[in-house]
Amino acid sequence: MTGMALQRRLLFGVGTFSFLFCIYILCLNLQRPLTRFIVPPRIHQASDLPAAGSSQDSKEPPERQNVANQRSLWPLTSTSNPSRVTQAATPPKLQKPAQNKSEDVLKSSTKPPTVRPLRATAATEPPFIGDEYMREDAPRLTDCSDSIQVQIRKTPFGSRFLGRPPVLQWAKHATREEFGRLSRYPGAHGWGGIGYDALVETLSVLNSSANQQMLDTWETRGNKSTCIRCAVVGNGGILKDSQKGTEIDDHHYVFRTNGAITKGFERDVGSRTTHYTFSTNTLMNSMRKYAGDGYRGPPVSQETRYVFLPDHDRDYLLMKAAATHTLVERGPERAKDPTKYFGEDVSAEKLKMYHPDFIRYLRNRFLRSNALKTKYKDIYRPSTGAVMLLAALHVCDQVSAYGFMTPDYRNYSDHYYDSSYHPVGFYINHDLRMEMNLWQQLHQAGLIRLYMRH
Repeated sequence: MTGMALQRRLLFGVGTFSFLFCIYILCLNLQRPLTRFIVPPRIHQASDLPAAGSSQDSKEPPERQNVANQRSLWPLTSTSNPSRVTQAATPPKLQKPAQNKSEDVLKSSTKPPTVRPLRATAATEPPFIGDEYMREDAPRLTDCSDSIQVQIRKTPFGSRFLGRPPVLQWAKHATREEFGRLSRYPGAHGWGGIGYDALVETLSVLNSSANQQMLDTWETRGNKSTCIRCAVVGNGGILKDSQKGTEIDDHHYVFRTNGAITKGFERDVGSRTTHYTFSTNTLMNSMRKYAGDGYRGPPVSQETRYVFLPDHDRDYLLMKAAATHTLVERGPERAKDPTKYFGEDVSAEKLKMYHPDFIRYLRNRFLRSNALKTKYKDIYRPSTGAVMLLAALHVCDQVSAYGFMTPDYRNYSDHYYDSSYHPVGFYINHDLRMEMNLWQQLHQAGLIRLYMRH
């Protein structure tokens, strides 16, 4: 009898231990996906990087806080496809917008664009990547035999390059179907956070041929046999004392971005601006931070076009106000007059806005940073200068890049107009070293001509 009791106690003890062990294993498995991709891999020590916050204003918005362990030269494509990631948000239910004039404009435009995947999404790819894009068949502006679009197929970039995603968004794109597709992507990569009514009202003013083409003046100023030459000018300190101003201005088109100060620096950076790329956030930051250096706002001239990079709804609000010569309705720029930024002669024809498919395509195909594996994935995007340079790569025949980061960047101040040396700052929402690596590879492939001192 005693033996049987002992045997029962032993079996009960073994069963209890097995049950507790199973609970322990289950807890470990449940916990793993929550922490797996929180901390980005660290390759270089923080001491290898410029001082934190050295070149940026301390009043930068929270999403631009400095990260001390920024990675160096990440690969240009993802080295892994994690199968466990946070699912993308379900698109909001669409409400029927009120019938108004802006919707009438959309109904009378050409038929809605068709969307077809330019590459099948891998089964293990995170939903937020969204490597599917609208396709638009836009005719080439020239017969240039040495065009980037012709040469890129012969380089290692050929598999990444998709010649047909729309670079710009305009009235035709604001459809319910497209809103349903793009509202699942946040920030610059989609229409998440933008109401359908606000989207329709904004894009309805972009209904001319000038809003559809980046180089809308070419047909009146060039010819089919001439290669379109574009200078893309960053604000890097490498341009100081470069004496490249005349060379820059001699291009057909000159692209600039953010705190682009030309007055007093014409000898080094030129004076013309045909395309100015910015987001409302970077514009306001530039006007605050670089006022002491002489920046008063975007360049204003008859040939200047203003290319919005839509990060938030405030970009759509400022765009609409500028096109209609009205005050901004709401948001941080509420009641501000856009003509103070873009001049009294600004018109809808001078305004353009990058398509979110294009921004997401650049991120996925050219600048797929390891930041996408971290909790910062929703705020990461290519820098404004990177978007500008890669856009030129898609619309120009030949591209020369000036003032972009090169491997010897520590030898130069952050900006060419800095009165004293300021090291380059690094932020989690951009991967500047990865961009620098990309410029080197595009230069070596003969797709761009990158200005370097050595």
